[in-house]
Amino acid sequence: MLPQSPSRFLSQAKTQAFLVSDLVNIRYLTGLDLSYGFVLVTSRAFRLFVDDRYKEEAAESIQNSVHVLDIDDLEKYLNKCSQCGFESNKVTVEQLRKWKSKYKNTKFVRRKGVIEEFRRQKSDSELRRFSRAQRITKEMLRRVPAALRLYPTEKKLAWNLESWARELGADSLSFEPIVAFGTNTSRPHHHATNRKLKKGHIVQIDVGARYKGYCADRSEVFFTAQPTSLQKKVYRAVEEAKEAALEKVRAGVTTHILDRAARKVLEEYDLEKYFTHALGHGVGLEVHEGVLLTQNAPRKKLLEHEIVTIEPGVYLPGKFGIRLEEEVVVI
Repeated sequence: MLPQSPSRFLSQAKTQAFLVSDLVNIRYLTGLDLSYGFVLVTSRAFRLFVDDRYKEEAAESIQNSVHVLDIDDLEKYLNKCSQCGFESNKVTVEQLRKWKSKYKNTKFVRRKGVIEEFRRQKSDSELRRFSRAQRITKEMLRRVPAALRLYPTEKKLAWNLESWARELGADSLSFEPIVAFGTNTSRPHHHATNRKLKKGHIVQIDVGARYKGYCADRSEVFFTAQPTSLQKKVYRAVEEAKEAALEKVRAGVTTHILDRAARKVLEEYDLEKYFTHALGHGVGLEVHEGVLLTQNAPRKKLLEHEIVTIEPGVYLPGKFGIRLEEEVVVI
């Protein structure tokens, strides 16, 4: 069952029709994971256009409210549309040129973020899939301390995380996991290397499982020896910043308020200048979707049943970094 009616999408797009080419948005509308296809939204229907590779799968699994047609039929339907919105942030200049050349009776109108805005509020079935991805991710992180006792390399531990995800029923990981030891933790988006764990290393893990298309995203820090006084201070500051933001998460609160709440705590510890990224972001079919929790982006209000991450971090160049992250469903 589609989350919205065609007319609601067109009302948001402010066009007579809307052509969806982004594959993630097509999955949201149809439930199908395709490598090629289009959805044409008109006032009365959603029409999915696919080639022979996907016809059988679509016929068996598609919702009744989506009409499945051959990709060659797209021309006939588009030529009936005098005006059609398209995903301007997803379509190349060359693709648009071809459409304009082929569909001369259709005026193509640039639109951005139409389907993505609807994706922000999750349905009950979407939340169940996310919850499963989240449980798998928590179990993966629970296994980390035992793996650290074998003194692996960053790459080996990253491979373990992917293996555990699939063993636990995930489709895949949501993204390439961040596994960092020692001074490598000062790099927020570190790529795993052959560095071998040594006693005393701080360990930063950022990972998420993907289940039936829906992503989880969590970060934890592990100590392999008694933390230093500076490490204790930074961990405490980051943890308090995370809790301060989590306490304010609710429908209607703005992204800027959440960011300020976390940064205020870090300022009290004289560490805010070492927090170099956004407080968090939306999560769903993509690990980064919807809102961005930062005062450097346009202010938005959180919506009920939106999923966001809260992930403050402090990164001391050449020393270490600490990021603590969890996802929360907005109520």
